Amino acid sequence: MAVEALSPKEIEERLGELPGWVVEGDRLTRSYRLGSHFAAAALVMHIAGIQDRLDHHSDLTLGYDTVSLSVHTHSAGGVVTGKDFALAREVEDVAPGHGAH
Repeated sequence: MAVEALSPKEIEERLGELPGWVVEGDRLTRSYRLGSHFAAAALVMHIAGIQDRLDHHSDLTLGYDTVSLSVHTHSAGGVVTGKDFALAREVEDVAPGHGAH
């Protein structure tokens, strides 16, 4: 099944459900700050598991006490799709458990 790009209106509506997430260029992005490097690394590992399960992977960056994600759907031509928002929703659901804000 082909994955379709979301319209600007659809993106705006979905962003309203995910505070902290923004679209930069052709990517859905978010950065989190955590209490320590260990907490940030643990969140990265949790996100890696989610991405493998969804078979949808972001660019994931680990800083000392930060984690940043940037994602779009390569199979749809590098645009933002529902797959990106599904990943973002799952990350948003687990991030507070790691102390992310």
